[in-house]
Amino acid sequence: MGRRPRAGVVLAAVVALAATVVPTTASAHAGRSTPKAPATAVLDGARLQRTKIRLDHGDAGLRHAVANLTARADGWLDQGPWTVVDKPKPAPGGDVHDYLSQAPYWWPSQPATADNPWGCPYVQRDGQRNPEVDTGTDRQDVEKVFDSTYDLALAWYYTGRKQYAQKAATVLRTWFLAPSTRMNPNLDHGQFIPCKYDGRAIGIIDFSQSYTSVLDAVAILDTGAPGWSRTDRTAMRSWNTDFRDWLVDSPFGVEEGAAANNHGTFYDMQLAALAYATGDRDLARRTVLDARSRRIDPQIAADGTQPQELARTRSWHYSTFDLVAYTRLAAIGRHVGVDLWAYRGPDGQSLFKAVDQLLPAATGAAPWPYPELEFHRFAASDVVHAAADAGDRAARAAVPRLEAPPGGDLWALRPAAEQLDSLAG
Repeated sequence: MGRRPRAGVVLAAVVALAATVVPTTASAHAGRSTPKAPATAVLDGARLQRTKIRLDHGDAGLRHAVANLTARADGWLDQGPWTVVDKPKPAPGGDVHDYLSQAPYWWPSQPATADNPWGCPYVQRDGQRNPEVDTGTDRQDVEKVFDSTYDLALAWYYTGRKQYAQKAATVLRTWFLAPSTRMNPNLDHGQFIPCKYDGRAIGIIDFSQSYTSVLDAVAILDTGAPGWSRTDRTAMRSWNTDFRDWLVDSPFGVEEGAAANNHGTFYDMQLAALAYATGDRDLARRTVLDARSRRIDPQIAADGTQPQELARTRSWHYSTFDLVAYTRLAAIGRHVGVDLWAYRGPDGQSLFKAVDQLLPAATGAAPWPYPELEFHRFAASDVVHAAADAGDRAARAAVPRLEAPPGGDLWALRPAAEQLDSLAG
């Protein structure tokens, strides 16, 4: 790849291009300040800045995406805020500020009785989600925190409507910062199994799959959002530093970091993002570099398949899911001078091959040939976009044939892969 042009040259070129696409008068934009580029970990802040400038100059091609984004943001305005302290009973340690979730694929094997209220022992049913996990714990609420702050922060950045920023700030302060409602920065009780485990290392994926959205939302708010103060910024950085250190030093963090499947990939992605967001660029860079031999080599086969994920009953979901982590990790690598897309393993493994292996099913050209309990073609859309942006010609050709996810394709406004189907765990 050639050297990137300097930011000032790119910015000037984008402004000039936008002005030619949608003619404007000098007076129409007099006094309009250039939007700040947020120091996002996964998203490319300079790209967000260029997109904002295009919007400010009336780029009609972005209007539909903005309408989809603001519709999502509007939906959050009358919801929340949420807190870990309002669950019916605390985590097994007894502290209501500790996060609690229940293992999604574990089910009671006996009828509930007075002597056995949980119906223990619990048994595993891979890919089949126990509805118990959606009540009585923090899992559903924390997902709303992640999604709402991301949508609201982005909507504020692109539209300037202060109610979006103010709502995002309230959600963040309530969940992470306010002494009476804050979450402790640990996941000691993630994905517990009744009568079996008070918490498991595997529960870290409750955060690792989506918490980078919060990191990027905070970075966006840090560009001057109304309702988000310097005190909030400092306190959030402190929380993230404590959480980063827990991931590195705790027994659960060490165990999850050693996982050989998507859990390990998401752990690396989360750790690299937290390190970058808290100023430890060396840790972020090392984490991305190590992922080449530690993740790509053993997890992606020469033909691009992901054997550990194909072994699941939800093989399509988990193949796309794992690539969400990889493509985000590659995006973080861009900030610290590591091109993960360019890496080739000893057998020719690469992220490009892994994405290309999904293309026939992602475009509807061929059925997915592996086990899948609930196939959603749109689940691959973001990772295909990411590969296309990174220079994959096959992925670029596939983009027009992708299925848009529910709520519309937002790639133009938030070009970083999300898990687009609803299954988690």
